[in-house]
Amino acid sequence: MLAAALICAGPVMAQDDGAFVEFKVLKPEVALAAAQAALQNCRDNGYQVGVMVVDRFGLPQAYVRDRFAGPHVFETAHRKAWTAVSFRTGTLELGEITAPGEMMSGIRDLSMPLALGGGLPIEADGSIVAGIGVSGAPGPDIDQDCAQAGIDAIFDEIAF
Repeated sequence: MLAAALICAGPVMAQDDGAFVEFKVLKPEVALAAAQAALQNCRDNGYQVGVMVVDRFGLPQAYVRDRFAGPHVFETAHRKAWTAVSFRTGTLELGEITAPGEMMSGIRDLSMPLALGGGLPIEADGSIVAGIGVSGAPGPDIDQDCAQAGIDAIFDEIAF
């Protein structure tokens, strides 16, 4: 059931008759602050990483890369952040439910999702406002910890 819930657009809500929808996204300064905090957390622990923050639609808002992070971290950080907003879940959890033999394993056949820890959705007031992806630490669980540190750094600014 959890896997099926991941592909839904969210809770079903009453529709109004208006022609527009309203949504929230992070200001670029807040997205950058989250990326910098995640980078600093990894750096403080001895890891050279890249960090991408995407808006709620998966488009890049901020990217930072430490000087010795590998060239692959741009793509992997972007794909992790994109995956987190697209599937509305952390990529470490998504990795578990899309493992070979699991019902949702077909997600791994798509070109953009990356079911590897280090990507988290950023939520505010019950809505996803962005996603953050970290790549380059020696394990996806460490990438995820750094991503969480980025979210924690901006929590007071996005808490409603």
